[in-house]
Amino acid sequence: MIRSPYFLILLWFCLMAVFSRFVETTETKWFLGRDRKVTKLWFTILVFFPLLIMAMLRKSGIGDTGVMIGTYNGMPSDFSAIPAYYAAQKKDKAYYVMACIIKCIFGSDYRIYFLIIAMIQAFGLLKLYKKYSPSFVMAIFLFVTSTDYISWMQNGARQFVAVSICLLAAGWIMEKKYIPAVITVLIASRFHQSALLVIPMIFIVQGKPWNARTLLFIFLTVLAIVYVEQFTNFLDEALEETQYTNVVTDWREWGDDGTNPLRVLVYSIPAILSLIGLKYIRQENDIVINFATNMSIIAAGLYLVSMVTSGIFIGRLPIYASLYSQGILLPWEVEHMFNKESTQIIKLCMILFYLGFYFYQFLAWGYF
Repeated sequence: MIRSPYFLILLWFCLMAVFSRFVETTETKWFLGRDRKVTKLWFTILVFFPLLIMAMLRKSGIGDTGVMIGTYNGMPSDFSAIPAYYAAQKKDKAYYVMACIIKCIFGSDYRIYFLIIAMIQAFGLLKLYKKYSPSFVMAIFLFVTSTDYISWMQNGARQFVAVSICLLAAGWIMEKKYIPAVITVLIASRFHQSALLVIPMIFIVQGKPWNARTLLFIFLTVLAIVYVEQFTNFLDEALEETQYTNVVTDWREWGDDGTNPLRVLVYSIPAILSLIGLKYIRQENDIVINFATNMSIIAAGLYLVSMVTSGIFIGRLPIYASLYSQGILLPWEVEHMFNKESTQIIKLCMILFYLGFYFYQFLAWGYF
């Protein structure tokens, strides 16, 4: 276990946290109405680089890696064959065309394929956290220890490409530039149709934290939980003409009993803290934190619904919101909602809690 890359990466984060105390890794830039500390590009690459190598060298037993290898091996390696391959795909055609182009250019070595896909996935994530997270190292640490790194970069890779593209629209959403934001989401939906969920999110998250729109969302979430049978029937009918037409039938046949409640708790922590410390968030009145707070409410609500429905299908939707809450909001809450002495204790407790969840999940998956 000690030599496992999934253990050694934690030591890397410790090293980066210490390194950042002795070397200036941020710079100040003016945007969204105030001076903000932005992580320097070289440091974002340095922190994340080992994760790219891990994604490239991962073994077929991790997530759906084996399926990805098989799919890649079955793709054409000649540009002239791409139109026919494109026509044969029933969903998410942009992703498969992109993968074909990678194979045509770089050959059949799936490790190069994994590396390029990981770089595309990382681009939107790093751009987001570099610009908006109050602590870049902590944001990436939470991305890894929440197991999002495994669940998405090494498992739900196709959807995470769409997520990464949607993250590029974050600034436009906060500035209420709806046209470029929606266009970006529509492009992302060509890689994975679930990205269309972000369009209603764009309008729900506007304004102050815990406003009427978010409260309405919570109310609808509670209704979906209380009347779960009626909700699943509605969902089955609503998805009938989409690529997800058999979702409800599939999760019932597979015995999918929903997202693990512990995982729901982990992803709900930023929203819970935002309600407890709402006065601090409103005093700060920062458009970034307001935005991340409302996203945290959406993430928690979707995870609660997935807990009583399907972890495999519904549980894949909160990722479009949870990256904001864990990588931006939670580090801010720890630094701003407690006094100096308490902050250090809370930060230590948070690190230990996420490490505990990390090891619990990996032991449950049998990866150690």
